[in-house]
Amino acid sequence: MAGFIIHPKRHLQKLINKGEYIEAIEYAKSIEKKFESDSDFWFIFGSVYFILDDAKKALPYFEKSLSLKDDDVETLIIKTNAHLFLEQKDEAIQCCKRIIQIEPDNYEAHGLLEKLENI
Repeated sequence: MAGFIIHPKRHLQKLINKGEYIEAIEYAKSIEKKFESDSDFWFIFGSVYFILDDAKKALPYFEKSLSLKDDDVETLIIKTNAHLFLEQKDEAIQCCKRIIQIEPDNYEAHGLLEKLENI
């Protein structure tokens, strides 16, 4: 990485787009203080771990994102998927319920909630 990076989040996204996930994680760690109150940054950071099939490491980043912007349906959807990956049914149900509170017409969340509650 040569030179001064003017747009760090854009650089992070480029690393992810190129499939350089480990480098993206290291880079995100190096800039996280600068984006402490940026919910999108935490969503992106968690998504990299999720892409690498490490849902357990991804969850704290999704939670940090939601602590800054609690009505972000996209983050709630991927957080639901992380809980499902970890076989955490109750947590996935809670995410579905929150999605439905925000978007009452979200039929995917309704369908998944119904399926989970019948298991």
